[in-house]
Amino acid sequence: MTTPSDFAALGARAAAMIEELGALSQTPEHLTRFFLTPEHRRAADLVARWMREAGLEVSEDALGTVRGHWGPVDAPRLLIGSHIDTVANAGKYDGCMGVVAGILALDAINRAGLTRPYGIDILAFGDEEGTRFPTTLSSSAAVAGYFSPANLELRDADGISLREAMVAYGKNPDDIPAAAYDPNRVIAYIEAHIEQGPVLEAEGEPLGVVSAIAGASRLSVTVTGEAGHAGTVPMRMRHDALLGAAEMALAVERIAKADAHGMVATVGRVHVEPGSINVIPSRVVFTVDLRSGSDISRREALTRFEREAHRIADLRGLGVVISAFHEVATVPCYRDLQLRLRNAVADLGHRAVTMPSGAGHDGQAMSRLCPIGMLFVRCKGGISHNPAEYASPEDMGLAVAALVRFIERFQLPQLAA
Repeated sequence: MTTPSDFAALGARAAAMIEELGALSQTPEHLTRFFLTPEHRRAADLVARWMREAGLEVSEDALGTVRGHWGPVDAPRLLIGSHIDTVANAGKYDGCMGVVAGILALDAINRAGLTRPYGIDILAFGDEEGTRFPTTLSSSAAVAGYFSPANLELRDADGISLREAMVAYGKNPDDIPAAAYDPNRVIAYIEAHIEQGPVLEAEGEPLGVVSAIAGASRLSVTVTGEAGHAGTVPMRMRHDALLGAAEMALAVERIAKADAHGMVATVGRVHVEPGSINVIPSRVVFTVDLRSGSDISRREALTRFEREAHRIADLRGLGVVISAFHEVATVPCYRDLQLRLRNAVADLGHRAVTMPSGAGHDGQAMSRLCPIGMLFVRCKGGISHNPAEYASPEDMGLAVAALVRFIERFQLPQLAA
């Protein structure tokens, strides 16, 4: 259905749409578009207009997810989507590219007059980033049927509750249960997304297929030592909490590098007390963010780190307390969907790199509803959550074409996990 000249046209349209969507921001200086804000409303309206222009019927649920419906109304649904909310001072492509790609794919399907024995819904979620309220994936959780009513009382930085924000947005919180799909009538969920990392660029390939969305553990580590005068306590007699914490941080790095499942580990926050230039640190609190495509591997790494941290503390005469404050399980992508996406990319003359996603996505919530698959698109320098974020029109055109190929060949299978 699509040719190289079509790829270029699709990519050019995607780039123009992303620029238009990227102009809808809280401030003109940079892109900031939080959940259930006036700029979210404008973005949702623009997406709805594009869906209608592509020949889709449009609806919107209680948590603001815009839905474009194609095909037989009573047929099972294939879902394709991503999100249109952003972090503060964001790039234009994270989430939005996937929504635009889905719309353009359905537009191409419509123009070709293709019919299918199933329907397709394009979904534009609004709360993937979790930047306004202390929750995340609430819009996709509602679609998947497991939104927690307790989240309605969570408040943003201005003291506005999610419930109040919904009402101001023109929604009724009592309608949230109606947002859920019947799992017996959903086939699968597919999401196209920029990689947000450097692997595809390093591999020289425009597209990748995600094997799993990595599970994540976050720890708070408190190391206690003894304060002392920086000039009078000999090195051999010190109990320096910061040096112990630094050695533990290096242990985390070693553990992640030795893993075979693409594990990544980050010590992103360190607080040192008393924080004086001439006092030996007596207490350090640091965080560990550990992610892996294997839950077993991640749990084993946590055990190894705890053992190493206590060994280091014992050798240095320190105390250490480790507490977990965040835990998300790995979400595998269905092998059948991975294969179909790889075949779609191969049809376009490219090799799809199979890789895990270290970042979270709406697919994590949608996996509780149906099988999921993800297509990654190369981004320049692996940069994301940054105004420098960029995916080329050529790569985006290929992503749209891959979605079209996927739909052309997709039947109603018994999907294999």
